[in-house]
Amino acid sequence: MNRNEMLARLNAQQTWDVVVIGGGATGLGVALDAVTRGFTTLLLEGHDFAKGTSSRSTKLLHGGVRYLAQGNLPLVMEALRERGRLARNAPHLFHAQPFIIPSPNTCKSAYYMAGLWLYDRLAGKLGIGRTRYLGYGETASRLPAVRAEKRASGVCYFDGQFDDARLALSLARSITDHGGTVLNHCAVTALDKNDAGKICGVRCRDTLGGGEYSVAAKCVVNAAGAFTADVLAWDDAAAAPRILLSQGIHLVLDGDFLAGTDALMVPETSDGRVLFAIPWHGKLLAGTTDTPVPAADYEPKPLAEEVQFILDTLGEYLSRAPTAADVKSVFAGLRPLVKPADSGQSSKEVSRSHQVEISASGLVNIFGGKWTTYRQMAQDGIDKAIAHGLLPAAACRTENLPLHGAAGAKESFGQSRLSVYGGEAEQITALEQSDAQLAQTLHPAHPYTYAQVQWALEHEAAHSLEDVLARRIRLLFLDAAAAAECAPAVARFIGERLGWDEAKVHSETEQFRALAQQYLL
Repeated sequence: MNRNEMLARLNAQQTWDVVVIGGGATGLGVALDAVTRGFTTLLLEGHDFAKGTSSRSTKLLHGGVRYLAQGNLPLVMEALRERGRLARNAPHLFHAQPFIIPSPNTCKSAYYMAGLWLYDRLAGKLGIGRTRYLGYGETASRLPAVRAEKRASGVCYFDGQFDDARLALSLARSITDHGGTVLNHCAVTALDKNDAGKICGVRCRDTLGGGEYSVAAKCVVNAAGAFTADVLAWDDAAAAPRILLSQGIHLVLDGDFLAGTDALMVPETSDGRVLFAIPWHGKLLAGTTDTPVPAADYEPKPLAEEVQFILDTLGEYLSRAPTAADVKSVFAGLRPLVKPADSGQSSKEVSRSHQVEISASGLVNIFGGKWTTYRQMAQDGIDKAIAHGLLPAAACRTENLPLHGAAGAKESFGQSRLSVYGGEAEQITALEQSDAQLAQTLHPAHPYTYAQVQWALEHEAAHSLEDVLARRIRLLFLDAAAAAECAPAVARFIGERLGWDEAKVHSETEQFRALAQQYLL
């Protein structure tokens, strides 16, 4: 993904078939769906790919055990189907993660077995593992870090785990593989309409180079996620709110708080949700909360009570109760939920289903949804645009489409530090072997190397220190203090390759260090 080439395409194309606003899960999925149907496609993201909600998830591709308990079978079936498809299309970014639900008695385990038996059946041929009952001995051996009184028995089931920001990058590169154009750090600033009041394009600004562009399009898709309301207001200043924002936070701890490869699922927390503690990149990821928030923010702030809720819940289950001092990183994400007709519903009761609506001016709006169903959301969006005459008929091709990196992949997600690169892992290894500097690690406590930084700059459209340390390499999310410590050296390395002067290197370093402080308690 060469930025100069992408900007050249932006200038050269007279009218695009599809322009997508937003570079998160939904927007990237829409752009890939559109370009593989043969439409000229441009995606514009004002910050970086997956800068918002799409890099801040629980890292699960799942049907939703909680939605099963709520009786939302259509959503569960859709998500399980899409989970299975992604396992097939991106094996380097997916692995089947075993979860254990510990129970203080066998009656509870029998209850969970019944529900999860149905969960497996709903997945059908796209299932990724079979649920089974665990007796006291096996539960104790697989969850030795869980308090004895909490694990008289257990149930083991499977769901998908992934790296959200890395999947976003794989989608972006898949789009360009198929001839599409993607630009991060290029913000849409307005919608253009013709004399009949129909949307005919967008205006955007390159936030790196400063250029401003007017882009003509047959179809414009609002896939801005938590920031959907901003785009709706450009279309109609009097538009009613269509989404409800809910904040979820996650704490990252050292992996030895829950040794082994099994994840813990707490099925009944004090707020009526479930809580996960999941091995992820050698750490333990714990979450999540569900707190209504009034407005969208690219860097939502965890609330003290949210942090304490997760620590308290973990403390009820883990023999070694974590404290705030043990937290390596804390991050928050916003769920853009479809606003329910019943204003009395709490955010945790609101469906995670998505909706596609087309405004009177022809703006295609995609509301709600979640990472697991991104592909179906994209298909529904383009299908509806076709049904409304915005685009000519063309069949969806993404159901069985391997994503970038799948070809030649030798490992599933999590098997090594380079497994997320799939078939390109060998090229990064070759870089490390060719240059001693590139083989050096960024921080002594973590395995990431300067070869990965160089790869991010040359092949993954990274243009800032944050792009690299937050989303190309997940160090900010795994260990915020370590990310801040290595920031000056990494900034100098990037600056040498991007032509930054000393002032720019200093500015990038200080901005990133300030950001990292927000990820520390």
